[in-house]
Amino acid sequence: MTGMSAVNAGSAPRPPVIDLPYRQRLKIMREFHVGGEIARRTGSVAELKLGPVWLRVPRIVFVSSPRGAQDVLGGFDGAFDKEQVVHVQGRLLTGPNLFNLPHRKWQPRRRALQPVFTKRNVASYAGDIHAVAQASAEDWTIQHEIDLDKATRRLTLEVLGRSVFGMDLGPLADDIAPHVHRYIAYPTRRATQPVRVPSSWPTRRRARFRAARAALRDLGAEAVRRARSDPAHHAPLVRRLLDATDPETGHPLTDEEIVDDLITFLIAGHDTTATTLAHALWQLARNPDIQRRVADETGRFGDRPLTIDDITDMPFTGQVLCEALRLCPAAAAVGRLAMRDAVVDGYRVDAGVNVIVSSYAIQRDPTLWADPLRFDPDRFDPARAKGMDRWQYLPFGAGPRSCIGDHFAMLEATLALATIVRRAEFSSDQPDFPVAVPFTLVAAGPVRATVSRRSTHHPQPRSTQ
Repeated sequence: MTGMSAVNAGSAPRPPVIDLPYRQRLKIMREFHVGGEIARRTGSVAELKLGPVWLRVPRIVFVSSPRGAQDVLGGFDGAFDKEQVVHVQGRLLTGPNLFNLPHRKWQPRRRALQPVFTKRNVASYAGDIHAVAQASAEDWTIQHEIDLDKATRRLTLEVLGRSVFGMDLGPLADDIAPHVHRYIAYPTRRATQPVRVPSSWPTRRRARFRAARAALRDLGAEAVRRARSDPAHHAPLVRRLLDATDPETGHPLTDEEIVDDLITFLIAGHDTTATTLAHALWQLARNPDIQRRVADETGRFGDRPLTIDDITDMPFTGQVLCEALRLCPAAAAVGRLAMRDAVVDGYRVDAGVNVIVSSYAIQRDPTLWADPLRFDPDRFDPARAKGMDRWQYLPFGAGPRSCIGDHFAMLEATLALATIVRRAEFSSDQPDFPVAVPFTLVAAGPVRATVSRRSTHHPQPRSTQ
């Protein structure tokens, strides 16, 4: 098995300690996207100390190399598991779900849900994606000036409403967004505190989190109720979850488990895909030559709805999304707990250490990527990407715990981007894309862009035959 190893862990050197003032060490933990880059300056594996051992402050090690990522994520032999403090707090506060379950309990849930995300099932959502993206593009051209973050969040929420929940979630977008933020931010913030106050203490943040959790659980429960009560109700993914069974035991998921996973899919399909689309559109708005190439490629299909079969004929559009995910990965970091002493990229990681694999740092490493901060979709051209290390690009994680919905996410993002750009033209003078990490990487503020109707006409659309 590649990856994790406890062989000779005792003789391996301990990782270097990040030598910075305490305030800066706290910032690394709280802003762990840039924190990974700061840690990388110390070494590919570096320890972050936030307090004395006697206070039981969690020990943290940052990993920012492809080899280190493979050692931690590349397989499962029991050396690393999802027992990190953020996973434990997540299970306590939001319930067990496909993201935070430890390996033994995760396996049957994954087996039960895997058929939901087969290529055939995912392909069936293409019509909803096209319809929402086309309507969004028309609406944006009328508005003329939009916030890409807010606009793409509404788009992805409407897609999820149609394809997952069987509900019209578009009008609820402004209400759902803060609930999602509080639901994911509070457990993460609590997990990354050097010292946590008792969970029984009433605080304003805790009250807001509980209100957000109740609202999202009510939303999931309502989706399940509608699907159960009306056999004709259109809610494809909810129905597949209701029909899902463990291949070994034959047991179906409970309604509580379904609601837990619906919330996970809501966050993964709404929060992360929206950020990817917003970042891609912002980059196109700043790079008119690249935007023109996407418009030329997607415009050849005419005005007909795009399908999953068209994706292979839109390679450059896919490269744009790959590059957006490189610079702005939804999973900026992936966490595990060392369950026993192990070797990571040549360094000893002791049992009980919280390990953070920094995708953000790896995907911006100048030793791995030429001119890493430049937006260059051509770096994902198959001819140029041929020698790329599999472990230097981790937008959906890697190994057995990689994102189960990665095919759905890429289908949604590709079809939405193609549908939008062939109808609308974007420009922006905003010099940067502000980011924050309440849990996943999101826009930290408005992303302004001007939108106009695209005038280019392609008289010979491609046939679907």
